[in-house]
This record gives sequence, structure tokens and C-alpha cells, in this order.
Amino acid sequence: MTRPRELRFNAFNMTAPSHNWAGLWSHPRDASIDYNTLEYWADYARTAERGLLDGIFLADVFGVYDVYRGNADAAAHHAVQLPNADPTLLVSAMALVTHHLGFGITSNLTFEHPYQLARKFSTLDHLTKGRIGWNIVTGYLDSGARGMGLPANRAHDDRYDAAEDFLTAAYKLWEGSWEDDAVRRDRGSRIFTDPAKLHRVVHNGQYFKVDGIHLAEPSPQRTPLLYQAGASKRGRAFAARHSEAIFLNGQTKPILARAVREIREAAKAYGRDPYDIRLFAGATVIVAPTRAEANDLLEDYARHVDQTGQLALLSGWTGIDFSTYRPDQPIEYVESNAIQSMVENFTVRSDRPVNVGDLARLSRAGARSPFVVGSPQDVADELIAWADETDVDGFNLFRLVAPESLNAFVDLVVPELQSRGVYKTVYRDGTLREKLFPGRGPRLHSTHPGARLRRLRSNPTRPNSKGDAHPFARCSRNAAASAPSAARDRRSVRDE
Repeated sequence: MTRPRELRFNAFNMTAPSHNWAGLWSHPRDASIDYNTLEYWADYARTAERGLLDGIFLADVFGVYDVYRGNADAAAHHAVQLPNADPTLLVSAMALVTHHLGFGITSNLTFEHPYQLARKFSTLDHLTKGRIGWNIVTGYLDSGARGMGLPANRAHDDRYDAAEDFLTAAYKLWEGSWEDDAVRRDRGSRIFTDPAKLHRVVHNGQYFKVDGIHLAEPSPQRTPLLYQAGASKRGRAFAARHSEAIFLNGQTKPILARAVREIREAAKAYGRDPYDIRLFAGATVIVAPTRAEANDLLEDYARHVDQTGQLALLSGWTGIDFSTYRPDQPIEYVESNAIQSMVENFTVRSDRPVNVGDLARLSRAGARSPFVVGSPQDVADELIAWADETDVDGFNLFRLVAPESLNAFVDLVVPELQSRGVYKTVYRDGTLREKLFPGRGPRLHSTHPGARLRRLRSNPTRPNSKGDAHPFARCSRNAAASAPSAARDRRSVRDE
């Protein structure tokens, strides 16, 4: 299922001193200790847009990494994604200093409510003029659940059942509560919104209940671009049904290619075009003008990666306490309530044993995804090869030394990719969805499940907005007899 495509890139970062490689905050040229300042993020966004990147993908985790040795001491000592700030609050500042760059924000739905989250992302979509995406996560840290007053997280598959319920409610709010022409802003008649074109959402799900009108008027995309990172069996099914962009890992090309193939096949089974989903592989890229300089840079960076911190991070991701392993001991498959796909990649899907000590080092062996070091030509060769052999659409560039590593990619790799005709030279106009899917328009594609809850203008004599005439672009509702009054039911979006 391969076909030529333009490579796409996100800068992958987190509102914390340390992200995927623990300890690099201690590098003398690293600026991520300033993660809690607007200046840091504004500068980062400008650099990403200078490189024509598709977006900044902001990771987040709700809770602390306390699996390693049964406590959070290592995470605190080595700044293993702790402290950790709210990523949603940064986007407005970054949007103000950019014009095209997209923003993918990770937000855990387990501790949100659809009515609340829908307003938050509609607001951000307005403020960014349609450049916002939501990375849908269900959470995997019991520490986060305890912080919210719960004894533990939901079981792995139950989290996805709750996510299905959450998204159904959110789609109703985003797509069905306000008609396209509900907002008039008519100063002459002193009518801001036509109340006849507002529709109350009534959702009675197993996990979430909603009864109300969406608080935000329709934003440029209505539903934000939907990211997801689940690669377990249950996660793949969820992602294939709902996602428009998926973040994958895989330390070898066969592992990554298998994950890509399974997701595209699942998307087709749900009635979607397999290429209606953009797939991004995580990638660690170290580039310098020459191969020798890049290898020197790798050695320099590697001295600052903290092995204990890295194992604390991996213990949290996998649910396995790696303090009980010897460095030369291979990882064994253990079913956990954490990131199941990561454990599978290290064990049952790996063509060789992966030792615990390997994972603690900045190296190809320790990477969970493509690890590319070399000159601009070397890096371009490798990234193109990974894309061709695995069928990914692009890469999420892991943060290393900030902003040095991103500057190097923009200044050295981007021109090389452009010279080979596999990377854009200008941004396309439009929203984030339109940039990732040219010619589709700003709204969810008609085959997406959220589009089935789309509401048309109620006045058929007025022209519909582009794309709303598709037969899926309607919102179902119960018969009037099921509500206290016919008028109330006529203006509500109910459960099917």
C-alpha cells in the first residue's frame, strides 16, 4: 500500500524540563529548563514554522512516574516529565507569533468531561484560526487516577470503551449543536445568534452524560484535527475508527511497517480510505554538517542522558519496574495496564532480545523508533528509506537539546529534503486539516463517524457550506413523542 508522498514533520515536545530522553535538560546548551516561560515556546514555534513543519505536537502525562522502585523519587530527582505544566495554555502565545504552524495538544479524556473539553478546543480552534488538533489519550498512570481521588485507572480496554462514549458526546457538541449560520452578528437588528438554530445536546452514555447547548460557536474546523497514539490491538481499532493522524513507534522497519499495515487495514474495515489517516513515526535525529561531527554530537548528548531517569521513564510507560532487572537482562513480555504496544515491540515483535541496559542509553539500541545520526544527506537518505519501507507519512521529531537540535534540522535537513522534491517549499493555505489533507475542506471527512452527527442549515433555501451536502452530513434525533414537548425534541441532538 505504498505510494509517493510529501514527507511531513512535527516537532515533538512537552511542557516539562525533560521529555523522551531523560537528563538532557542538564546539557549546557539546552534551554528547556525555561519550559515554563512564554519566550521559550514563542521562539520554539518560530523555528518550527521557519522550517515549514506541519506542527508542534505537545505530549502530556497526567500523574507521576512512580513504578520504578515503587516511588517517584527518581522522576523528581532527574526531572522525568516532572514538573509538568498544562500544554493547552501555551498555544495562544505560539499561535500569535506564527501563521501556519499547527498545534497538537495531548489531553486526557479520563479526567475531563465532553462538555468542558469541547469548549476548550473550540476556543483554541478560534484563537489559532483553525490550527488546533487534539491528541486523544485515556491515561495509563495510576498516580494520576489517585491524584483525582480514584483508587486506580480503568482497565486498559475499559478506557477505550469510555473514550468511544466521550467522543460520541463531543461530536454531538461540535458538529450538531450549532447550525452553520446560527451566528448572525447583526448589529442592525441587534441579533447576535438566532436561537432557532441552536440545538440542545442530550447524551446519556455509559460513562458520560450531557444535557446542554455547546458553549462555543462553530470554529473553523468545528471538530479539532484528531490525533491518537494507541497501537495495542484495542488502541488500533479505536484509532482506525476515529483518528486523522496517528503517532507510532517501532525500533525496526519491520515492526513499524506491521503497525502501519494493521492500522490502514483496520481503517478500511471501518469504511475509511486507508490514507485518510496520516501516520507519524517518532524519530530521534542528530544532524551536523558532516557525519563525523554528527557522531561527535551524539557522544556529547549521550553523556547527559541519565540512565536511572531513563529507566524510571520506561518503567512508567510499560508498567514494569526495571529496577528489578540487571542491565544485561532481556525484557520479558508482561501484560500491564500501561502502554501495551511498547512492551510488545520490545519483546514479541522484536527480532532480537532487548536488554534493559540498552534502553537506558542514547543509542540506536535504546531508541523505541527510528534513530538517525549523520550529515544532512545521511539523514535524508534514512528518513526517506523509513517512509518508503514502512509506509509512514512523516515523523515526530523527538526533542533532544533545545533549540539546538530543531535548528539543526531546519537549517540542514529541510533544504536537503526540498532539493529531493519530498518536502514542501511553502505552506498551503487553510486550516490544519486542510494542510494535512489538501482539497478536503476544513471539516471532518464524510466517512468519519463524527460527520454523521453534522447538522445542516435548517433553511433549505439558503446555500450550504462546502461539503455539508453529503448524505452523512445530518444529525439524527428521536421522535418528538420521546421528549416532554415536540418543540423541545425538535431542537435537541439525542442519542441514536
